[in-house]
Amino acid sequence: MNYKRTIIISVIMIVSAALTIFAGHTERIAPNKPFSEFPLEIGQWKGTRGELDQKVYNILGVEDYIIANYRNRSGALVNLYVGFYQSQSQGDLIHSPKNCLPGAGWNIVHTGIETIKMNDAEKPIKVIKLDLQKDGEKQIVLYWFQSRGRIIASEYMQKVWLVIDSIMKHRTDGSFVRLISPVTVDEKTTLNALKDFSRQVYPFLKEHIPS
Repeated sequence: MNYKRTIIISVIMIVSAALTIFAGHTERIAPNKPFSEFPLEIGQWKGTRGELDQKVYNILGVEDYIIANYRNRSGALVNLYVGFYQSQSQGDLIHSPKNCLPGAGWNIVHTGIETIKMNDAEKPIKVIKLDLQKDGEKQIVLYWFQSRGRIIASEYMQKVWLVIDSIMKHRTDGSFVRLISPVTVDEKTTLNALKDFSRQVYPFLKEHIPS
């Protein structure tokens, strides 16, 4: 445990040092399209847009975002949050839900990796899956980092690629994509709904997030 903690601290220190060095050389990249134009009808899913609390918005440090609840004809509910950062060189780093969710009272009972098969010619993507529980309620979370043309399913590799791209590409922009759905029938049904929504929303994410 101490060994793992040492690695985590070392990675954070290296990332912070590298971003400080290259802060003056990185570009501030804007979204391809503002997230205010993100569609609320995606296939059979229809959404209602929400807003972040001002304090939460300030803490996250995002330049643009969307948060919305989508439902399909079967009544399945998916909460979508996408936070876009033009630059992470000034200390506004993407936050991991593994740190935020326990603070909201949710217990992470299982963590794993899921593969989502995409439509048409798109390659499958790997995402992080969290199983949550609080007071008898269950939720499933899928999330990934969509940054500079990569889909990253690891907090550690997100930081590693951030350093590499700040040096090689002079870019530290990035996005965090998170989907949450309550378990109302069973976990398999909920996971299938999340994967279906992921397939439907992925092309629109690519339209908004720079590659």
